[in-house]
Amino acid sequence: MPSDPWEQWDSPPAPRRRPQAPQAAEPRRTRVVVGAAVAALVLVGGGALAMAWTGDDGSPTQVVGGATDPTAVGVSTDSSGTGVPSGSGAQPNNQAAQPPTSSSASVPGPPADSTAPNPPATPANPGKPLAGKTIVIDPGHNPGNARHTSEIGRQVDAGGFRKNCDETGTETNAGYTEAQFTLDVAQRARRVLTDMGAKVVFTWDNDRAWGPCVDERARIGNDAHADAVVSIHGDGAPSTGSGFHVIVPATVKAGTADTGPIIAPSRALGDALVGAFTQATHSHAADYIGTAGIDVRSDLGGLNLSKVPKVFIECGNMRNAGDAQRMTDPTWRQTAAEGVANGIRDYLMKGT
Repeated sequence: MPSDPWEQWDSPPAPRRRPQAPQAAEPRRTRVVVGAAVAALVLVGGGALAMAWTGDDGSPTQVVGGATDPTAVGVSTDSSGTGVPSGSGAQPNNQAAQPPTSSSASVPGPPADSTAPNPPATPANPGKPLAGKTIVIDPGHNPGNARHTSEIGRQVDAGGFRKNCDETGTETNAGYTEAQFTLDVAQRARRVLTDMGAKVVFTWDNDRAWGPCVDERARIGNDAHADAVVSIHGDGAPSTGSGFHVIVPATVKAGTADTGPIIAPSRALGDALVGAFTQATHSHAADYIGTAGIDVRSDLGGLNLSKVPKVFIECGNMRNAGDAQRMTDPTWRQTAAEGVANGIRDYLMKGT
């Protein structure tokens, strides 16, 4: 068969008579006819493959550059990568011009899908996980309370009942007071929390002679719209008991108190503190009160009057010789502060 199917019309064999070729024949060229359109493959700009679709009259109707998705103009791609008109049933022309094989003239792929989901945003301050959070730390009692017994003995609202404004707190057998312990641990925890980016508010910071009262301690957390409040304490239980525990609010609805909205988040904060404090200090949950380090109480005005998530942590029993030895050690108090701060962090990060 002649290489050009039009040659049989240019030079008809004898003796049969064939119609004469048109006088103004077009220059010879290879065509692949597909339905009513002709596809020509050409190389454009830098070796990129392009497709030019023409109508029956030879006028171009579509041009597809190498970086354009063929499906945008009704072109499908078979497994060999050759474009053919979609729905035409035509087979690819294996004789069509192919792009150069060198890496400098490779055929670019389709553009990235603009509808693909964006990757997760990188935190603005990955080293400051508590940036934008407000934490209230409530160091239990006050060293001056013992000198102001009338002031701290004043009765205040505690959530449906009245009780003393504050108490003196406990101490070790050697005379290291709970108020000294709580302020030291609170100040250490503040440094850790500040390094995490948090705004830290204290209910008192060795800046007052006594108190504050339990209702004021609750109000400070409420007014700060705190994300979490932790009241730091040391227990004064019988000397046979040891370990730490976290006190969470019970359901109380009386007078101005309504703990309903803070029950669940306070329990979550308490659970986070139990885990983090155990890990930091290697202390065990109290063996004389609570269950798995959690104690639920309804008699603490600081919890009953809170409108934000709040818990107490009794870091150890100051009347127990082993606990007292740890609690008077500055190194252990630093680990206790880190346990408190990490528990707050874990609670807040889990909720984000």
